[in-house]
Amino acid sequence: MMYLRSLFVRFCKKNLTLNPSFTSMSRKMSSLDNYKFNTLAVSQPTNFVYQVELNRPEKRNAMNRLFWKEFTECFDTIAHDPDCRVVILSGAGKAFTAGLDIMDHSELLTRDEDVDIGRAAFQIRKTVAELQKTFLSIENCPKPVIATVHGACVGGGIDMISACDMRYCTSDAWFQIKEIDIGLAADLGTLQWMPKIVGSHSWVRELALTARKFLPDEAKEFGFVSRIFGDREEMIKEAMTVAETIASKSPVAVQGTKINLNNSRDKSVKEGLDSMVIWNTSMLQSEDVMKSAMAAMQKETPVFSKL
Repeated sequence: MMYLRSLFVRFCKKNLTLNPSFTSMSRKMSSLDNYKFNTLAVSQPTNFVYQVELNRPEKRNAMNRLFWKEFTECFDTIAHDPDCRVVILSGAGKAFTAGLDIMDHSELLTRDEDVDIGRAAFQIRKTVAELQKTFLSIENCPKPVIATVHGACVGGGIDMISACDMRYCTSDAWFQIKEIDIGLAADLGTLQWMPKIVGSHSWVRELALTARKFLPDEAKEFGFVSRIFGDREEMIKEAMTVAETIASKSPVAVQGTKINLNNSRDKSVKEGLDSMVIWNTSMLQSEDVMKSAMAAMQKETPVFSKL
């Protein structure tokens, strides 16, 4: 802390008043030229906040083969986009998502009898591993992602929102881990993320083994969602408010928080703390710390450089 105090004093001497660029929120909105997709609609409703919307409403946003490629590409791009600090994930139309588009994935559910079973297994293994990367791209993206669910959220939809940082839903939402009904174990993240989110293996196992639907009140009771809203419009509006608040914070601090929360979730407390020491050895030297301190002293709103 002595180093931090010394750094703060030097910063104050150089910046007796906030630099005008700290308080000006005039930023050029990105053109989103890198976000042209068939299964997704990406917009920038406000500064530093992107909305990624599943965009196959006529199919209840079912996930076809093109979806997996586009979704991964989208979040891999967002991960390095300095104009995005927070993502709101939503679904167009009457439902968030109906899950896997089975008709478009028939090759996964059938096998040519002439193909050796071992070789067929290797091909399926490769395909499933590629599909898993789709929702891992949410976790690997250092920008916080807020899932906003209305209507149905089935199968792969549970995998998807389980990878998100926050989950909101409307009162008409419903959820279902559907895979067991088509002879499969959920394989894209639900069985790995969901028990860590809710802390009740009993509840998760019941849902995964019975494929029964569960509703918002039950989802909130077990901590799978944190807030329930009357309708989609109200939910998106509040998600936007939360996203704008997060986007106003230091991107160094916000992204560092997500990265270390994910890191600590999979480690012991001691391992997480040790990792945090290494992380903040460099991050405490960020200009964002000084900007925050100066803004607090002068009762101003700090404005942070793009990351």
